[in-house]
Amino acid sequence: MTITAAPQAPPERGIRYFAAQQTPWSWVTLGIGILALVVLFAGTVAILNAYGWTQVCPPDAPQGTCAPTDPLTEGLLSPELGALAWAVIGIGAVAGLLALLRARIVPNKQAKEAAIAGAVIGIQAAVLAGVLLWFRSAGVELFARNFLNIRLLGDFFPRFVNGAKNTLILSFLGGGLGMILGLFLALFSMSKRPVVRAPARIYINFFRGTPLIWQLSFAGLGVVTAMKLDFFSGIDGPYRVAVAVLALNLAAYSAEVYRAGIQSLERGQMEAARSLGLSYLQAMRFVVVPQAIRRVIPPLTNEFVILIKDTSLVVVLGLAFSQKELLGVGREIYSSTFNATAWLGSAAGYLIITLPMIRLVTYLERKLRSGLTSVVG
Repeated sequence: MTITAAPQAPPERGIRYFAAQQTPWSWVTLGIGILALVVLFAGTVAILNAYGWTQVCPPDAPQGTCAPTDPLTEGLLSPELGALAWAVIGIGAVAGLLALLRARIVPNKQAKEAAIAGAVIGIQAAVLAGVLLWFRSAGVELFARNFLNIRLLGDFFPRFVNGAKNTLILSFLGGGLGMILGLFLALFSMSKRPVVRAPARIYINFFRGTPLIWQLSFAGLGVVTAMKLDFFSGIDGPYRVAVAVLALNLAAYSAEVYRAGIQSLERGQMEAARSLGLSYLQAMRFVVVPQAIRRVIPPLTNEFVILIKDTSLVVVLGLAFSQKELLGVGREIYSSTFNATAWLGSAAGYLIITLPMIRLVTYLERKLRSGLTSVVG
């Protein structure tokens, strides 16, 4: 007699299940922790908005008596902000104390996790409030003048936009060429013939073993000048050199990523393809490489994120005014204004570009683990 086991229902999970398992104590602890963080950020923004972020100084104002950041300094040093910080520390301490008192007396794991999360969030808010109090005791006025001049960012906003555009152009051109070249280098480096494998390995080791800033300097200030390459001459020459060197550098790193992806495939893939009558090159083209590319998409995307930040090194080539990337724009603005807020503007530009790419890497890795990027859809 055959006995068929009844299908088991999947474990309950999700927000509704999590909420149904909570207790009044866990809800209160979680709510107090979140409240501490919300009060800190929302209250700080509200107080600083009330005092103002910047002001316009009259042209005849004596030097040192008026600064665009004076309202912001007053808001940071205001008693209201100090009281807010101490209140957040108190709220965060209450969240931590509630979790500590009843952490072991909970009916289920979900309620315990919610209480711990509330305590951790409350403690984080308290720590940030403590940092704010420490910052208020330091040189707030000097720091605000040098780093928090919001009006300067508004005045030079078009130049930051142009720098971001050049950063993206350098990244996508260099990244696209580098990933294509890297695939061929990976195939050459895995060849069984030493005369084919050796040049590829020498190339990869050279570009991975020398700093990118040296490669840019050597190519732009040495090779192009000595060999009189017409394509890299003229006002657009340094820009083209930057794209070429970024592509050559990324090719070396992406080649190793491709090689690891190809070698991670089972040997049976190649054997099955050859048994169907495909040649070695056909098997690599139609069977092995497509699967390997799907596997290496997340690390390749990560390499592209690194390349975006590496575009800041092209400053050594002396690009034209309209060709400067984000860091070059920040340097130019700092040289003309002697205000370090320009550096923060460059950093904000890089974050706006790279954070979505980092999220994309996380998304691709999650899809890869779930099997959605397999060859069979």
